[in-house]
Order: sequence, then C-alpha cells, then structure tokens
Amino acid sequence: MPLALIAIASALDRDRIDVVIVDGRLEKDPIAAVVAASRGAVCVGVTVLTGAPIHDALAVSRAIKSTYPSMPIVWGGWHPSLFASECLDEPAVDIVVSGQGEDTFRNIVDRLIAGEPVAGTQSAPLKDLNAFPAHDYSLIPVERFFALKGSRQIDYISSQGCRFRCAFCADPAVFNRGWTGLSPERIADEIAFLDQRYSVDDVAFQDETFFTHAQRVNALADEFLKRNLSITWTATLRADQACRLGDELFAKVVRSGLRRVMVGVESGSQEMLDRLQKDMKLEQVRATADMCSRHGVGAIFNFIVGFPGESEQSMLATLALAKELRRSNPDFETPIFYYRPYPGNPMAELSAERGYVFPRGLEQWADFDYVAGRGPWITPRQWQQVERFKFYTRHAWKPGAWRWPLRATSQWRCNHDWYSLPVEKLIVDFVRPPQQVS
Repeated sequence: MPLALIAIASALDRDRIDVVIVDGRLEKDPIAAVVAASRGAVCVGVTVLTGAPIHDALAVSRAIKSTYPSMPIVWGGWHPSLFASECLDEPAVDIVVSGQGEDTFRNIVDRLIAGEPVAGTQSAPLKDLNAFPAHDYSLIPVERFFALKGSRQIDYISSQGCRFRCAFCADPAVFNRGWTGLSPERIADEIAFLDQRYSVDDVAFQDETFFTHAQRVNALADEFLKRNLSITWTATLRADQACRLGDELFAKVVRSGLRRVMVGVESGSQEMLDRLQKDMKLEQVRATADMCSRHGVGAIFNFIVGFPGESEQSMLATLALAKELRRSNPDFETPIFYYRPYPGNPMAELSAERGYVFPRGLEQWADFDYVAGRGPWITPRQWQQVERFKFYTRHAWKPGAWRWPLRATSQWRCNHDWYSLPVEKLIVDFVRPPQQVS
C-alpha cells in the first residue's frame, strides 16, 4: 500500500484541502488518471524511489506540466532526499522535499494557497511521529489491495529512521541515524480500528527496524493481548535485537500474533560483517534462527554478495550460511542479492575509489536496478554459481507432495555442493520463466 502518500496526505488540514491519491498500479492509464485529478489542484506531489519508478515519475510530471504549465509539482521520497539538485534540474519539477515530509509538504501547500512563491529544496528535522495524525486509509481503495494481495493484509508503519550505522545503507544520510516511533497504545488503538473497519487478518509492519526498543515491543505485545486482537503480523528484526529480547519476551510477542520476521544478515563472513559495520555476530544470527524455530515463527534471512574487495571465501561462507538456515527450517527463506553501490555511505565512497561510476542525471538513475542482474564485482562464473545455488536451495526444502522429484534432486545437489549441468533448472525456467523484480 502507498504508505508514504497516505502519511503525507493524512498530515494535511483536511477541513481546508481535498486530497486525491492516485496509485498507478491500480489504473489502466495512470498518466491520464493523474492529469485528470490535477485539474484545479493547488499542487501535485509525487513520491519517487530510485530506479524504474523514476521513469514513471518523469512521465507523470511532464504530462502534468504539458497540460497545466503553471501547476507546482513537488517530488519527495528516497531519491529526491539524496539527489535534490539533480531532481530540480528537471524542468517539470518545481520543489523537492528532503527527508520526513509531513510538516514540510503541509507548509508548502499552505504557502501555495496563500499565494507565496515556493521553489527549490524544502526540508525539516525529523519529528516525533506521535505529533502527526493517524493515517487515513479511506484515501485508498483498501479492498482492491486486499484482492491483489490475496489476503486481508494491511500495511502499517509504526516508526521511521534507524539508529544503526551499516556502511552500505543510505538511511543515515537521510535521517542522520535518527529514529522515532509511535507509542504502543496508539499503535494498538489504530490497528484495532483498522481491524474493526476492514476485517484485517494480518498486519505487515513496514518499519526499517521495528524491534529497536525492547520495552516498546513488550508494551505493544501487552496492548495487543489486552485487546485480544485476532490478527497475525510480520516485522523486520535484527539478529542482535532478537538476542536482546530473549526467549520470554519473544514468546510473548509470538502470543500477540507475530508469525514471521525479516532479518538482514547480509554476509556469512564475520570479517565482512565487521567491514559492513553491521554490529552483529554470526552466533546471533544462528541464535535468532533457533529462537524462531522454537517458537514457530517463519523468517526471511536476506543476504548480499559481491561487495567491493569481497573474497571468494567470503562469498562461499555466505552461501554456506544461507544453505544452513534454509535446511534448518522449511519456513525459512534465504534470498541472495548482489551489491549495487548507492550513495550516502562509506561503502559507496569505497566503490567510487575503486573506479565505480555512478549514474548521472535522472534518466540514468531511472535505469539503475539494485535487484536484477549481477553486481559490478561479481564475475560471470560467480553469478552463475549463485543463481544455480539460489534455485536449488529454494526447491530442496520446499514443501508439497507433488514437488518431491525436484526436491529430492535439489537436496542431493545441495548436500554435495554440485550445481553443474543444471537440467532441472533449465526445465523449470522453460516451463515458468523467472520474473525479474526491480
């Protein structure tokens, strides 16, 4: 669900301003829908992620400018927060919001209504989320999202920012390692309201670091249990945070509905983890996996390979840990991604020193893909090895009676680390071509 747009819209004075959210994924002709909604508007706001979404943002913004040349167009989100000047080089973009946007966008709208000129980059310090009103989900067609998801799962964000210092992450450059979170009582009240209104089965917390404060998590679990909410929920979890929670609190959190966590492991090499400044130990990763297994919680353990200067041994250690975790529990997933430098952190600076040339301008950044394809420090042989490994570990422990032939051959391959002549992969990819996710 478009939580960023909902957050910005909900912070406006709704007694004075009508707000329309257009989600292009739900429209047959997204550009026409936005242009139609822009007629008579005070301004148009566009949230922009790096990569392919820039193509959409440019197309929409240029179409609006072509139809309404004097319409103020405001860009916000991750890409404008990191590349404000480049965004303002685009003639269709008048104003850029950097960082948290609720207060900033509201001030922009107020000034435009008052007839004051507004241009350039606008920003404000990170503010306590409790100061903002609840997100108004009536601004989007919730039932359509349920239908597309295939479940009555609602997306929700309870905090913003991150205290940690990971050397490959852009978050510190945007929020300066700040963090703010809603109170447990408010979260529970809002979830209870959403459940009553939309009959929610599951809540997907989209926080970057949901388990930042153990006391807050403990209080939230108490609030959920006190209200006897019949929902399940998912959230992000660092391995060191899981270890600090301990078994007793983790058990309570599970009783409150936790069904799955997403854990950013990144590497199976402690040396590489230290280089990445993850401030986490491999023993904590294994302890987290054991804790999830004991309490019946599913987990997605994310990995990254191909950092600049990463050794072959480090990459193999990552594959070994991914296989270990995948084998330990069929409810565990171990996606593996390839490192792509993204500005605003020490690893990106190192990449530049090693000759990596970053995209220049919006058009080049629109073609930037940090998911599909191999990274700049992965050889074709390594990429082939990783892709085959990903295929066989995914199928080796996948449940389902009809899958047993592929499961059996995949397990044998994983047990013997033999991924040559991948006949099974060729057949499966032919029958069901893999989708690239950008």
